[in-house]
Amino acid sequence: MRLSKRAQNLITRDYRARYGVRLRFVDADGMLPNGGSGMLDHLAGVQRARTHALQESVRWGDPYIFFLTPGVTSWMVPVVDRYLLIGGVIGGEVLVRGAVDDGQESIEHLVQHGATAAQARKHLASLAQWPSSRCREAAEYLYRLIYDVSGLSPVLLDEQRERHLQQRQIAEEIHRRKQTDTRSAAMDEEQLLLSLIRAGDKKGARRILNQMLGRIFLQSANLTVIRALMIELMGYLVRRAVEDSPQLEPIMEKNHTWMARIIEVADFETLAAVLRQALDDFIDQIYAIGYGESNRHVTRAMNYVAHHYKEALTLDDVARETGLSTYRIAHLIKEQTGKSLKRHVHYLRIKEARRLLEETTLDLAEIAVAVGFYDQSYFTRQFRTYTGTTPARHRRSVLAPT
Repeated sequence: MRLSKRAQNLITRDYRARYGVRLRFVDADGMLPNGGSGMLDHLAGVQRARTHALQESVRWGDPYIFFLTPGVTSWMVPVVDRYLLIGGVIGGEVLVRGAVDDGQESIEHLVQHGATAAQARKHLASLAQWPSSRCREAAEYLYRLIYDVSGLSPVLLDEQRERHLQQRQIAEEIHRRKQTDTRSAAMDEEQLLLSLIRAGDKKGARRILNQMLGRIFLQSANLTVIRALMIELMGYLVRRAVEDSPQLEPIMEKNHTWMARIIEVADFETLAAVLRQALDDFIDQIYAIGYGESNRHVTRAMNYVAHHYKEALTLDDVARETGLSTYRIAHLIKEQTGKSLKRHVHYLRIKEARRLLEETTLDLAEIAVAVGFYDQSYFTRQFRTYTGTTPARHRRSVLAPT
């Protein structure tokens, strides 16, 4: 199976109109059709760089930005249909501002590989100059464009990206616990995890699970001990779910299957992957069988909160939306999610604040207002309560070079 010519044409036109650069379509080995005809295509080092970029983009599940020659940047997006690698799409070539002082290193590199100095200068002069941030933006846009136009399902990339996110979160938690005293944390991890499961929040639940794995690994790197603790956790989650809602009893049998898989894993990375799959399965079952359908009032309330949590939201607002008294809806929300309305609103605000810290250049005061906290010091306190660190430290940890 290949990316159709129609899809290639649509992607190429859209991308050229938006960024003014050409795209190159490569096969599953990273090779251009007929070897290519561009200035850099005949360089062996360039082909090796493209092949490596395709491999790395599949490995990480994301676009991969790389240098073709000193100062000349490109990016690779893998084309995958479920688990089958079809090929890749190369964006660029562009000069990155600040990557080289005067271009002389690029010229010398091209001359060493067979170009004349005049040809090298002419080629470099024809390239657009971009800041590195625009390269990242263009790479991410190309990823979305390819899968929107083609209709292909990048299951392999999604799983690879989630696996590396999990590894990063576990490592971050280990580092955080080494650097700070977390004994006074106000929230119980197991209860918070169950609350997120009940709310159907996979991303939030995964983050808490990864934090728990980081803490457990820091306490003991013995795989047998970690497996036992994770089996105990799964048992706790199932027991609490069934206690709260007897119609969820069928999940007990499914849980035995996951426990068997946990027992069989041979290394920590595989264990983390199995736990991630088990958690997703557990959330789907919980939400489908029980909490997602058992109380339409809570579902309606949670949907309303999800769309209005950045506002000055009150319990009266939610009560009016559901047609219940403030006392009744407060009780149902607490019963079904394990959190008060205020705590749930704060969780959603902190979750969005974390995204803005990681993905934008807004300052802390702007982010506080954007997510619904109009007092920056209060925002900082709440952020620390939910994450164990301050907004500024979180941003620095994300932006720190790896």
